[in-house]
Amino acid sequence: MNKLKLLIRNAFIGGVVILLPLVILGLFFRWLFRTVTDLIQPITDVVIRWTAAPEILGDLLVILLIILACILVGSITATGIGRYLHAKFDGHLQRLAPGYQMVKDIVNQLFGDRSNSPFKSGAVAEVSIFGNEVATSVTAIVTSKHEDGRYTVFVPTGPNPTTGFVFHVSADCVTLRPDIKVESAIRTIISCGAGSAQLFQQGSVPKTEKGNTNGVTTADVSPLTRE
Repeated sequence: MNKLKLLIRNAFIGGVVILLPLVILGLFFRWLFRTVTDLIQPITDVVIRWTAAPEILGDLLVILLIILACILVGSITATGIGRYLHAKFDGHLQRLAPGYQMVKDIVNQLFGDRSNSPFKSGAVAEVSIFGNEVATSVTAIVTSKHEDGRYTVFVPTGPNPTTGFVFHVSADCVTLRPDIKVESAIRTIISCGAGSAQLFQQGSVPKTEKGNTNGVTTADVSPLTRE
């Protein structure tokens, strides 16, 4: 009888583990669709009055129109005159709306050119943010090297690595890890540290390579910016 209970319990837990992520994903897309349709509801009402289409079809038509508008604007701004007009528009909007630049930077970070993103161009490092006297280090991404030898590092937070903290630390507190890819480090952050033991193996980087990142000396941490 106990074996039967154990079998049923294990089968139930196994089913929950398999089905719950699908349910959560479905709820997320349902929430996302409702959020989008609520935002575009005024435009949808106009489309429904013009076309007498059902509401769901009106929502889909408006979403399609928004996608086409994004493609059109993107095509225009890819031209010389489009870039000029966009720069002029940006300049005026930044003066009128101080928070616009911050929102624009966030959107560019998420959807735009990621060549300057620390997740693409940075170097993984172990950083003693409390100083070398304290046996505590964090997984960080080097984003800048200063003229005086200090580093600016971004320390992502788990499980969402797009948020975190920026620290400015001396070079002796930074151990660059050219043997670790940024993507691998980010995976351990997303999993709240799981897998770090295999990633940061003791003695995996010789002391002579402490000043190296991805085969490049710290004097040239390219494309990291200098400040």
